[in-house]
This record gives sequence, C-alpha cells and structure tokens, in this order.
Amino acid sequence: MPRLLASTEGRLAIVLVVVCALLSVASDQFLTFANFSNLLAASAVNLIFAVGLVVVLIAGGIDISFAVAASVVQYLTVFALQAVGGGNWAFGFLFAGVIGIGLGAINAALIYYFRIISIVVTIATFNAFFGLLMFFTGGKYIYDLPDWWTHRIVFFEMKTPSGWAELTLPGVVMIVAALATWLLINRTTTGRQLYAYGDNPEGARREGISVGAMTFIAFCWMGLMAGIAGLMQVNFVKEVVPSALLGRELDVLAAVVLGGARLGGGRGSVLGCVLGVLLVAIIQNGLNLLGVSPYAFKMVIGAFILFAISTSNISFRKLFGTAGNGRRA
Repeated sequence: MPRLLASTEGRLAIVLVVVCALLSVASDQFLTFANFSNLLAASAVNLIFAVGLVVVLIAGGIDISFAVAASVVQYLTVFALQAVGGGNWAFGFLFAGVIGIGLGAINAALIYYFRIISIVVTIATFNAFFGLLMFFTGGKYIYDLPDWWTHRIVFFEMKTPSGWAELTLPGVVMIVAALATWLLINRTTTGRQLYAYGDNPEGARREGISVGAMTFIAFCWMGLMAGIAGLMQVNFVKEVVPSALLGRELDVLAAVVLGGARLGGGRGSVLGCVLGVLLVAIIQNGLNLLGVSPYAFKMVIGAFILFAISTSNISFRKLFGTAGNGRRA
C-alpha cells in the first residue's frame, strides 16, 4: 500500500474508487453502464485536450488558448469543407488537424523567436483568437453542417436495465488520442527529450537538444489535439458555437495538474491525465445525480482539486516509515 501511495496515479486511483463507492451508495443511478457510457462521451473532448496539454506541461510550457483555438478550428473547418463540397471524415480530420497545428505553431513561434514566456503568449493568443473569431463571425451559430459530421456513430452498444450503454465516435477518438500521446512521450526519443528539456532546459541545451524543436513539437501537438477535440465537440452537440468551449481551459489544466503534471515541466503522464479528467467528471456527474445546484459544481470541484493538489506533495512513504519507526520505538 505505501508503494501505491507513493505515486500520484496510485493515489488518484484510490480516490476514484472511494468517490465511486460513495456516489454509488448515494445514488442508485451512478454505478450503471449507461451512466458510465454517458460520462465517457461527455468527457471525451476534455480528455483529448488534456493529453495535448500534458505534452506542453512536460516541456515546461503552459497553454490556456487551446479551447478558443478549437473553436477557431471548428469555424475554419466548416468553411474548408464547404470549399470541397462537404467532404467526409478524412477531410474533416485533415482540415481540423492542419488548422490546429497551424494555430499551435503560432504560439510556438511567438514563444521561441520572441523569447516570451508561454503563459503570456497564450493569454495574448487566447484573446486574439477569440476576438478575431467573434469579429469575423459576428458570434453566429452554424447549424447547417454536413450530415457525416453530425451523424452519431456507435461502435458498440448494449441494452442494460438502466438504459443503453454505448461507445460512440468521440470515445474512440479519445482512446486513440491518448494512446498516440502515450507512444509519443514514452516510446520515442522525442518524448525523452521533452522530459529532459522540461526538467532542465539548460542541461538539455548542453546535451544538444533543440529548444526550437521541443517548443514547436509540444505546442503543435497541443494544436493537433485541440483541432481534433473541436471536431468531436461538433459531432457531440451537432452545432458550431463560438463560445461553447470557452472556460474549459482552466478545468482541463486543473485536471492535468491533479493527474501529476508539474507546472515547472519535466513530469506528467497520460494515465495521470485520464485519472484527473475522470475524477473531475465523476464528481460533477455525481453531484448532478444527487440534485446539487449547477452553481455549486465549480465550488465543490475546485475545493476538491485544491485539497488533492495540496496533499499530492505529502510523502506517504516517509509518513508510513515514520509511523513504523514510532511503533518500533
């Protein structure tokens, strides 16, 4: 047990089990296949954002513009698809990915070439992207979308006493995005370089790791994930709304940090991202099932995250060791 508690992911897993057990007792609707399939679908966009953000955090950066970038991608993808006569999923992923990478490259270029810290750059691009989006679109909602984009694709479904449990396209794309990010940071030389650069930038430079390459890879990967998340958001809600994703950046950032990513760089994992996002989503879902006012969601989740992050620096191994020494004495 002390060994499990020594890792952030282990502690989060235990907290998740405890929270799920408490919510299952409090609500008979919580611990059902139907509820969990709905929870998975609703969390897909945030989790795709999260696996992009963890790469940026590992490299020692921070990005708060990704949600607005996803909204920009949605609108530009609509216009690009109209130009090719409607397109299909191949065109959708291509356009969304390329546009997202382009927006990520803008952040990377500003950070690298102008030597500006990433939080300042992304605050600026957050406002610039959203301002330009509202100026050129007038805040107009788009409902006239290609049928293939809004069509609900179900990969697996099962009838249960509580309703249908389904695995839909956003859930599958979320899994693929998480696996791709895991491969990038754990099974490639680039991933090891990202960790090294985030942990010790000066030491990484002396070892010949390119600062520019690390910056562009991290922020372009975030842009790619933002583009894909924007594509999936439209598939989920069946419309393009300029402010639909606004405000998610802080929720996702909190969940990723909760999952063990360090704001100073050099630490983070896909498993931690998944657990962090799921913990936030499960708490919100449970509060909803219990009939708690939506206005209390942010307060309760914020307090929980603050507590979890505050206790994440406690060394449980030393705590147990100290307790053991006390007993032996």
